[in-house]
Amino acid sequence: MTLANKRILLGVTGSIAAYKSAELARRLREAGAEVQVVMTRGGAEFITPLTLQALSGRPVFLHHLDAETEAAMGHISLARWADLVLIAPASADFLARLAQGRADDLLATLCLACDGPLAVAPAMNRQMWAQASTQDNMRLLRERGVHVFGPGSGDQACGENGPGRMLEPREIAEQSAALFDSGLLQGRRVLISAGPTREDIDAVRYISNRSSGKMGFAIAQAAVEAGARVTLVAGPVALQAPERVRRIDVRSAAEMREAVLGRMEGQDIFIAAAAVADYRVARPAAGKVKKQARLILELERNPDILRAVTALPVPPFTVGFAAETENVAAYARAKLRDKALDMIVANEVGRHDRGFDSDDNELLVLWKGGEKSLPLGPKGRLARELITLIAERYGAKDTA
Repeated sequence: MTLANKRILLGVTGSIAAYKSAELARRLREAGAEVQVVMTRGGAEFITPLTLQALSGRPVFLHHLDAETEAAMGHISLARWADLVLIAPASADFLARLAQGRADDLLATLCLACDGPLAVAPAMNRQMWAQASTQDNMRLLRERGVHVFGPGSGDQACGENGPGRMLEPREIAEQSAALFDSGLLQGRRVLISAGPTREDIDAVRYISNRSSGKMGFAIAQAAVEAGARVTLVAGPVALQAPERVRRIDVRSAAEMREAVLGRMEGQDIFIAAAAVADYRVARPAAGKVKKQARLILELERNPDILRAVTALPVPPFTVGFAAETENVAAYARAKLRDKALDMIVANEVGRHDRGFDSDDNELLVLWKGGEKSLPLGPKGRLARELITLIAERYGAKDTA
């Protein structure tokens, strides 16, 4: 089970099962997730916010339109931050309010503002669970796409026995992780390049760019979750490779080209997310160049990795990236055509809130005869949306 790099908003409502939320927060974090807890007033009667703050590593949010909450994130921003909104425990009252579309506290408002997956782990007395009104609410929530974890059956705090128990934290964490395993690329072989390259000037200096590799690594994670066998060719970055990913470390554009082309045989999809240097120093010095009043460097073009891949006798489904500071769509369309790509992913760089060095991005995805905008959001979420698009277009080409 892995929830690496996932952002989970854990909602805690008024139920005796709220004591299990402490262990759930711990298990989610152990699986690699970032956890942000939001509690209802009823939830705070059963377990203290301080306990959940200590286990989640983040301040707990409680109040609707609280001045500090709004200043820190805002209820809309908080909903967009989450890869998954998980309500555990979900009381009968909260499930009823969720079915009605109420927005009378912070947690209910976040659920309305959430555009990602929403899951609930019901917890209540067996008679409350069996009531027709509760079952009607659950049927409505399922029809709307809400994921329902449980409930389990067994001894209850009231002394009765039957269905209505919240599932154990381990089961909830496992079912949460399973939501991200789509199987869209099951058994496919995917090669991804990520990060910058470094082109030596001398023994201690180099030319590079601001790419952190975060987008490429997020795509690798999303591809694994989609069932692909992933090879990641990474430039010099300070990131840990996702589990089940074969990582090849390189430094220069020439090394990246060799690593990519040397592993291209049998690949179904190539995603070129790396920010490869267009130029390298023609004659890098073997030692350290001493300080001078003026240093003039002669640069020469690096080989084009994308062109080399699309020129293969049987190229894979090839996805390029275009990082631009202006005329993003126009430059991306030209690159899509000129390099014979199947798809291109364009984004605007040079801004502090997205692109290079940021945890967020905004993408424009183009292919022959179509396009789709992926609005500003966490790179992990965008990576999963992008992999879904790639799987769709790959499938359409494969059956054409």
